[in-house]
Amino acid sequence: LPSKVACIMPWILADYTSKQLNFDEPATFRDLSKPIGIVNPDNAVLVREKITKLGTLYRYESFEDPNGEISKFHYGTHYSSAAGVMHYLVRTEPFTSLHIQLQGQRFDVADRQFNSIPSAWSLIMSSPYDNRELIPEFFYFPDFLRNDNHFDLGRPQLGGKQVGDVELPPWATTPEEFIRIHRGALESDYVSANLHNWIDLIFGYKQKGRAAEAALNVYYYLTYEGAVDLDDVTDPIERASIEGMIKNFGQTPCQLLKMRRCKQHSVNSPNHTSPFHIPTFVHL
Repeated sequence: LPSKVACIMPWILADYTSKQLNFDEPATFRDLSKPIGIVNPDNAVLVREKITKLGTLYRYESFEDPNGEISKFHYGTHYSSAAGVMHYLVRTEPFTSLHIQLQGQRFDVADRQFNSIPSAWSLIMSSPYDNRELIPEFFYFPDFLRNDNHFDLGRPQLGGKQVGDVELPPWATTPEEFIRIHRGALESDYVSANLHNWIDLIFGYKQKGRAAEAALNVYYYLTYEGAVDLDDVTDPIERASIEGMIKNFGQTPCQLLKMRRCKQHSVNSPNHTSPFHIPTFVHL
């Protein structure tokens, strides 16, 4: 798929430190009823009370835009963007070349590269301002976790080894094993019973309006479909700025469901259907 059209998948696990996973233990899994930015309850407190934007502190309840054009929002970053897709797939062409193009004809600094799955999860849990969800490759494509092309991705500034293959959690010894276990988690009873909550956030009734506000699930206004009519923007500089924001920042998918979604049956149930039979494409 081109980088402007991406599929979004959820982080489903919360355990990236154990040597073995227990799918019967709820603590193994991420809370799918909450946006990824507030799965950590401490982050929810921060998001509820304030927004950090360009070093200035605003309270969500009293956010003011002098021009009256910007709606209140909880997050200054988006869960799915072209840059995020390139971040995950930096070792795989054509995304390697797209990443280099985005970074001004060079690789981004090693400290910001996707280098470790446990570290990526830890970073998301430590701050509500990195709230990237996953992409489908985490469930079927082990090659993106290896630097088979031997790209020079640099060395972290504070020391450490050269960035190469992606570090896996202890419960997976190879990329293939990671994919197998991760896909098994996706089809687990817990995810089948709770995935509808995540779909409500991304595609459903909690995507917009008061339900989104109550769920702490509001993103920058330009990410939403129909937020601005580019045909009405006559200033070419302003139009280019808006187009660049939409292209690089990410877009919230079309709202497909206006009512609460029913939970899925267990994968072992005779009534089970795939939880992803609705489109998971996001136009970036």
